[in-house]
Amino acid sequence: MRATGCFRGALVLLTCLATGIAHAERITDIAQVAGSRSNQLVGYGLAVGLDNSGDQTTQVPFTTQSITNMLQQFGINIPANMVNRTQLRNSAAVMVTAELPPFAKPGQAIDVTVASIGNARSLRGGELLLTPLHGADGEVYAMAQGSVAIGGINGQGASGSSVQINISNSGRIPAGATVERAVPTMLSNGGMVRLNLYSPNFETAARVANAINAQLGRGTAVAQDAATIVVRAPADPGQTVAYLATIEAINVTPADAPAKVIVNSRTGTVVINSTVQVSPAAVSHGSITVTISENPQVSQPGAFSGGQTAIVPQSSVDISENGAHMFRFGPGVDLNQIVRAVNEVGATPSDLISILQALKEAGALHAQLIVI
Repeated sequence: MRATGCFRGALVLLTCLATGIAHAERITDIAQVAGSRSNQLVGYGLAVGLDNSGDQTTQVPFTTQSITNMLQQFGINIPANMVNRTQLRNSAAVMVTAELPPFAKPGQAIDVTVASIGNARSLRGGELLLTPLHGADGEVYAMAQGSVAIGGINGQGASGSSVQINISNSGRIPAGATVERAVPTMLSNGGMVRLNLYSPNFETAARVANAINAQLGRGTAVAQDAATIVVRAPADPGQTVAYLATIEAINVTPADAPAKVIVNSRTGTVVINSTVQVSPAAVSHGSITVTISENPQVSQPGAFSGGQTAIVPQSSVDISENGAHMFRFGPGVDLNQIVRAVNEVGATPSDLISILQALKEAGALHAQLIVI
């Protein structure tokens, strides 16, 4: 057996945003009108028509109960002594979720996601029966039904061998729900319209307010805080839509994003934005390799000794440190220089994460380090 302390097989991704290039964006791309938000819906339903891959209903009693209740609505009664012994492998209990977009009206279709909550192996070929979708207030806002589209596949042999690609016990139904109730949306409140930035930033909020005032007149907009810009609404409510369309089309140059380094320790992905800088620092980088070798020996007892043959474990452990490097960051180092230095020493994902954490502890990394 061989264990290596440096993870050499993963991919390190350093994503560099354009540095020093100012770009204008429409207000509609960086902010949304307060009140125009989506709402989450959820419901409980049954998927039928599965190819013997549904719930083992003797182990998942609520599936049997759901089917019994459904059949009673169609005038079919199952004797009580048969309910718990009924095995229906072609059905599965599922949770259905959807996102109700803003301004959705009754009769419009929305996508839904279906996921098994029992022990169904696959929902492939399943048909979702009519399922009401509830909002946070308990009201029904949509009704879902349709064929479940699965992106994964799995198979199992008689001997127990199996293969699986992606997930097959959850899927989607495109346009699988019909909106039954609209969510009231109030664009203006007290003669004011509020714009909420997707990424709160005081400088960006001030720039948005200045851009609106420059085009629609002084005093039209005021930055309330880092996330909200209050805009004076037109006196005629019938002009609100055209007024907001004009505002959303205004171009604004957002402020630079805060310096961030995001590390995914599971995949070895590292994302560094263009505003990250490093103070003067020296970094020593090396790789430690731990090698464990197992050489079991067979102990054979002598003839007529009455002993038994035994395996005697014999292990050897070796630790070596190779590839030690040291590199120095000068003052005002930018992203390009960081990437170049890391590539020159051949740092692995684990090494790079350690380097970034050490720089942060030393106060040389001027950025927010986020490990996910």
